[in-house]
Amino acid sequence: MAVIRIFSYLPNPRIMKANIAARLCGVEIEIRGDKPKELINWLWDFDARPLEVDDFEHKDVVQVQPSSGFDKTLHKTNAFLEAHPFGTVPAAFSPNGNIGIFESNSILRTVARLGQGKEKLYGSGPYEASRIDSFLDVSLVFARQSQIYLLALSQGAPDLQTRNQTANALEYYLSGIDNALKNKLNGLVNNQLSIADICFVCEICQISRERAHLKNLKNLNIDVVYDQKKLGAKYPRAMGHFDRLCDHPDFSPDISPFMEKLSRIEKESSI
Repeated sequence: MAVIRIFSYLPNPRIMKANIAARLCGVEIEIRGDKPKELINWLWDFDARPLEVDDFEHKDVVQVQPSSGFDKTLHKTNAFLEAHPFGTVPAAFSPNGNIGIFESNSILRTVARLGQGKEKLYGSGPYEASRIDSFLDVSLVFARQSQIYLLALSQGAPDLQTRNQTANALEYYLSGIDNALKNKLNGLVNNQLSIADICFVCEICQISRERAHLKNLKNLNIDVVYDQKKLGAKYPRAMGHFDRLCDHPDFSPDISPFMEKLSRIEKESSI
């Protein structure tokens, strides 16, 4: 039986965080979801599923006005909104559905805590755990900016200011990661693999989604943010760590298909 259930748009690099951690520490999770544009046709609930005709008659189903990333009415149960007061995805639940966990880093922490007996992905004590939290918090700052940029790209309306703010945020993020990896190969905290490393890899995968919009950027004469070659030369430790973990046997089942799909889209857009 899954000890945590997650509802989200798919594919989602930020949900890969939980999946990778679960694989590393032997925690069983269940993921439900669909392509981003299809979630308007789903009932948002612990028992999330495609909407049925009868669902529109249920008193506990609330019609919610479009929010960020959606342009049509969403259908959420009262129980979902009680468990997830911000009403967003990814949305995780305890096995009975009574407790909601929101924000991908918090979901990641939950998986690590559940699997701490097998693999200490959340450190070996309060100080290590707090240092891991420091990396997760910095990642969240970068993630907020990258989300704004990627949403603008998906809507076909990126602007130079948002692009530059995102580029600066990425440079700041990678510079800190690069500094933290001096004399380390295995992990950001105590030279051991932890959820800080998982989060880092998945956030870089997230910003690499820019590659699906290269044609639009070229037409607007806007330079890319995620130039892997230039970033690798400037932040060799950070990007080297990223490359190594992408090939890790517990990372690659999620990351390889995602990155391969982006590569195909990039090639098709250049034709």
